[in-house]
Amino acid sequence: MTALAAIAGVGSALVAGFYAAFTFTVMPALRRRPAQDAAATMVSINEQAVRPPFMILFFGTALACAGALAEQAVNPGTDSPLRILGSVAYLAGWFATMAINVPLNGRLARSKIEWTEFDRSWSRANLLRAVLSAVGSIALLAPL
Repeated sequence: MTALAAIAGVGSALVAGFYAAFTFTVMPALRRRPAQDAAATMVSINEQAVRPPFMILFFGTALACAGALAEQAVNPGTDSPLRILGSVAYLAGWFATMAINVPLNGRLARSKIEWTEFDRSWSRANLLRAVLSAVGSIALLAPL
């Protein structure tokens, strides 16, 4: 395993854990609150998420996965279907975040979506990206 694949795998695992925490703790807790309170809390959480600690992890892992894919292409002797699968899985979750979760967060912040509709759509996409990130980490860190 290369250092780049290891970094991508660890980053993917950390991101998967972050998403899983939302699936199993944050969103169920918010569902127990009045809709207006839940929406306001989620907007506040989203504002905190776009700070360096998470952004470095989120974008840095995507960059490491892209680098791991490039490494596989440049060095055919190290070609590993698991490393390719892991990188692609994480990046698919990354794209889901950018295509689904981020726009939903924006709509919620602008009061352009009701809490129940937001929760249903956002939570499904969050579970998808958690699973993709977990698969990515497992495949990237698996011994060959």
